[in-house]
Amino acid sequence: MRLMFKVRDCLRPRLDVLKEAGIEKGFSVLDFGCGPGGYIMPLVNIVGPSGKIYALDIHPLAIHEVKKMASRKGLENVETIKSDCSTGLQEKGVDTVLLYDVFHNLGRPDEVLQEIHRILKPGGTLSFSDHHMKEKEVLMRLTDAGMFKFVKKGKTTYSLTKTD
Repeated sequence: MRLMFKVRDCLRPRLDVLKEAGIEKGFSVLDFGCGPGGYIMPLVNIVGPSGKIYALDIHPLAIHEVKKMASRKGLENVETIKSDCSTGLQEKGVDTVLLYDVFHNLGRPDEVLQEIHRILKPGGTLSFSDHHMKEKEVLMRLTDAGMFKFVKKGKTTYSLTKTD
């Protein structure tokens, strides 16, 4: 599995993917379905010490890996959340949510979108990618409920903004 991630990261560097999300210093970011934390270090470099990173995953091993990395590197602005939907985060408290390559596998996708909508700040960004879905399906699933508005398509991600 690690070899597959390394190959993917060479072909599609994480920092390049994150640039499409428009994340800035001081932002709070939720990586929903963070896995072993491949986006954490690039996020730390972007948001800086004044930013906050939340890493959410349902798998205990993924959460363990992120905690271990944060501890080893002394990252005080990384917090893990073990969940499949509920974040426990403050309403309208997050600038950007990353939802990368997990949507097709969610048991309750509509509830996840409602939770993301709840925690995003007004005008906040949902950065989405799922190579298991075609563009038409992505746009339909993310915009049909009226919670998100399509903004742009990057090389590897879709950017949507929260509607109120």
